Amino acid sequence: MMIYVRNTLGRRLEVFEPFDPPLVRMYTCGPTVYDSTHIGHARMFTAFDAIKRYLRLRGYHVVHVQNITDIDDKIIDRASREGRDWREIADFYTREYLEVLSGLGIEVDYHPRVTEHIGEIIEFIEKLVERGYAYVAPSGSVYYDVDTYPFYGELSGRLEREQWGQEEQFASEKRHPYDFALWKASKPGEPWWESPWGRGRPGWHIECSVMSTRFLGPKIDIHGGGTDLIFPHHENEKAQSEAALGLRPWVKYWLHVGYLTVGGEKMSKSLGNIILVKEAAKRWGYRALRLWLLSAHYRSQINFSEEALDTARRLYERLSKTAQALRRHLSSLGPAHSASKRDLEIIARIHSELAGFHSEMSMDFNTAGALRHLLNLSSIINEDVLSSDNSAVALEAFKALSEFDSVFGLVEEELREARWEEAVPVDALVDLIIEVRSELRKRRLYELSDRIRERLLRLGIKVLDYRDHSEWYVSRE
Repeated sequence: MMIYVRNTLGRRLEVFEPFDPPLVRMYTCGPTVYDSTHIGHARMFTAFDAIKRYLRLRGYHVVHVQNITDIDDKIIDRASREGRDWREIADFYTREYLEVLSGLGIEVDYHPRVTEHIGEIIEFIEKLVERGYAYVAPSGSVYYDVDTYPFYGELSGRLEREQWGQEEQFASEKRHPYDFALWKASKPGEPWWESPWGRGRPGWHIECSVMSTRFLGPKIDIHGGGTDLIFPHHENEKAQSEAALGLRPWVKYWLHVGYLTVGGEKMSKSLGNIILVKEAAKRWGYRALRLWLLSAHYRSQINFSEEALDTARRLYERLSKTAQALRRHLSSLGPAHSASKRDLEIIARIHSELAGFHSEMSMDFNTAGALRHLLNLSSIINEDVLSSDNSAVALEAFKALSEFDSVFGLVEEELREARWEEAVPVDALVDLIIEVRSELRKRRLYELSDRIRERLLRLGIKVLDYRDHSEWYVSRE
């Protein structure tokens, strides 16, 4: 089953084919650590975590980098207002951000910080200046000359110069109003680093180009962030990276997460409608929050409401109880025995929900559709699996629930406690799977039967089909 993604570049659905499969290089924009993490941030972090988890489930090796912006105007301004050192501000909110990720069950492979890569940022800017894509202003600031890059605007769809307004300081010294800062000359009282152009610090956009290529190399498969980052941040990243690296495309797939709104308005500090993750987690819990964040397609808008979080909490509690009940039920059963017609029907329904899950996730990572299949599986477990005395049926349900949860990350702790491998002899289990598969073939459900054979082969079990029966053996290839 192929995976399709909607690429912001071109605004079309494309087959997912990374540069060097099975390796997937993924870079997502992280926080500017000047304030607490709010649920809008959490929505983006959680969406890309689910995408990463699903790609890994499908056999890809995903390397995920998410930066931490620990030097920025906002950090400096907050430190000045509070009379604190800017590093103290950055360190405090970095710790809080990492605690939020842990609570949401999100792991990132590399978390580079801007201040740890100043030398590499300077080298990157020097390359742009040498190649004629950037210029040094009288103040010592360095700007990217947007007119030197003929593809500017193709990511955001802003193809006219009138649409390229940039909110930058020192606008009077720029060649064009839409040029953007790569290096900012220092002002009195601000932190600085030495550079060939004098003391200063990096601009915002350059950091992501440098740190992504530092950890992932010159070609990136997935670059992601919130919809609000398409312009100017990602447009600027794309321009400076392709110019410095001398290649197109620098990023193959651009993915962007839709807005999180409150009362129909985009969450923003200026409107005063910010909801902090730590406060939401106190009331509803991290797992319910994660479930709610994944209850909508990552590209769609999701509106915060207390009722929606209350519903998510009830759904999470239901799933948690289901996982615990299944674990206890499986542990109480003896060896598998010959499946009855009802057992086969239950297993077929489990496989059908699993197939539906993959169908939804393969179509641009539709967690909303996949969640419906997870809830259907929960109903099957509660209504049918728990009343079956066949341990093989319970094991099929356990395996399916584990596969769902490898993406949703909701009941990992409950499932981790299971001891099903001690309760079910492997040979009897495989025999039952082959029996189920034969029944599917008789019903001409070849897609499901082929999927079972492929999954068994990945586990080292090869199935041979004959006219009236099938045999299996452990493959050592």
